[in-house]
Amino acid sequence: MDNKDTAHSHLLSFLNAIPPVDFCCVYGSTLHSTDSGKSTMVDYILGVSDPLQWHSENLKMNADHYASWMVLLGGAKLITNVADKLGVGVHFNPYVTWNNKMLKYGVVRMHDLIQDILNWESFYLSGRLQKPVNMLVDNLDIETINSVNLRAAVSAALLLLPPKFTEEDLYAKICSLSYMGDVRMLFAEDRSKVKKIVQGQFDLFQSMYKPFLEEYEGKDFLRFSSSKNQLANISQDCGLPVTHSHISFLPPTVRSQMGMKIGKKKVISESGKVGNGNELGFGSREEAAKCMQKALRRTVMVSSARQAVSGVLTVGGVKAARYLTSKMCKAWRSWTRT
Repeated sequence: MDNKDTAHSHLLSFLNAIPPVDFCCVYGSTLHSTDSGKSTMVDYILGVSDPLQWHSENLKMNADHYASWMVLLGGAKLITNVADKLGVGVHFNPYVTWNNKMLKYGVVRMHDLIQDILNWESFYLSGRLQKPVNMLVDNLDIETINSVNLRAAVSAALLLLPPKFTEEDLYAKICSLSYMGDVRMLFAEDRSKVKKIVQGQFDLFQSMYKPFLEEYEGKDFLRFSSSKNQLANISQDCGLPVTHSHISFLPPTVRSQMGMKIGKKKVISESGKVGNGNELGFGSREEAAKCMQKALRRTVMVSSARQAVSGVLTVGGVKAARYLTSKMCKAWRSWTRT
């Protein structure tokens, strides 16, 4: 068994210590080729059908020192209620020590995960799944469902990019979408985070987005000046018809928010036919990009703030302070690095 298989088996073995899940992926610095061999926290996302039941079973399996089942159930209810009503439906538990490794896992209801992937309702996990992940369990074929999310991410990034850019610029813009407006980026994140993610996982980004880039190339939305196996220079069609096509690939929630800002207008299609009045009409690509950016920024700002407060309440002050201090130290090193 090679090192890759050994690592995969080790990641899977954690699932034997917790109740069954319908979805599981690993993400973050453990996927960076530059971080191999380093002692870093392993990040999991766990999708389950019923978070209350799952947390109750997990507490019972892994917290035998609790006095009674009612205490366990009360803890599970608190975790679930705070995550649902105050947060964005995800409960993260950091600094879990298991098999001599430090773990962090986030638990989400499968229905909420799918809705965020398709609609960018909180743009929390959908943003995470626009970046490379290692899927370990996928009982409901989230990988296929996520293709809608990836196509939307490409269109959103292209709206924000100039007529000419590099392949790395594209992935960096995709990666940055879910950080726009994130309160953590103000004081608790490495300012080079996006660059490090893209450069450390460039090959993974290529494999993720290759089908969509080929699709857009076939529609003459994009033109590549070099082999896709190398760092490509890309030019794009910035005309209004292509802009409207990109907007049509955005999730319904984003289009709705954009519509509230500009109002729905009748759009004349390339064939000369008038649209049905449900399309978003913009006078320029810049107007569309600015409107979309405001909608995404507001969504991310609200969800990141809610999740931050939820995390403090559910993981406890000590763990929250430890995690925040760690993030701020990384941010400080990035800000002071010459």
